Amino acid sequence: MAAAGPSVFLVMVNGQVESAQFPEYDDLYCKYCFVYGQDWAPTAGLEEGISQITSKSRDARRALVWNFPIDVTFKSTNPHGWPQIVLSVYGPDVFGNDVVRGYGAVHVPFSPGRHKRTVPMFVPESASRLQRFTSWFMGRRPEYTDPRVVAQGEGREGARPPHPGQLDAGGQVG
Repeated sequence: MAAAGPSVFLVMVNGQVESAQFPEYDDLYCKYCFVYGQDWAPTAGLEEGISQITSKSRDARRALVWNFPIDVTFKSTNPHGWPQIVLSVYGPDVFGNDVVRGYGAVHVPFSPGRHKRTVPMFVPESASRLQRFTSWFMGRRPEYTDPRVVAQGEGREGARPPHPGQLDAGGQVG
């Protein structure tokens, strides 16, 4: 009789980044990527993506609607390092440069079924007044070189609280 190898389980995520509320900004787009532990591996779908640029709706909500699809499957032998989705929203500044308007992250739901998540967004802040002035003068705001840092607790001490906006995502986990 052959010895059985380690058993695996699958986590299937399909849904969408529906919309966002960024009252101060317009013409924004969204990027997503997944962060997961070393025992996890994607088996199908896309781990990262970028949406189209959207403008605010003309209704009272003034929402930015993407309806941006997400479909990915992971396998693992261990729940440690459960997947998180990291969302980054970008848009033009007064000079026409794309700058970050918000970062956010949320764990993939642990239970199967239909879920909707509202993700608070934040932006990093310069560590000193000199850096703040320089970034204002150069027209470049501080941003992470790798947005995956948002899913970790370390290195986020200089982030401003969730003032810029929020993002709505919904879908199914199976």
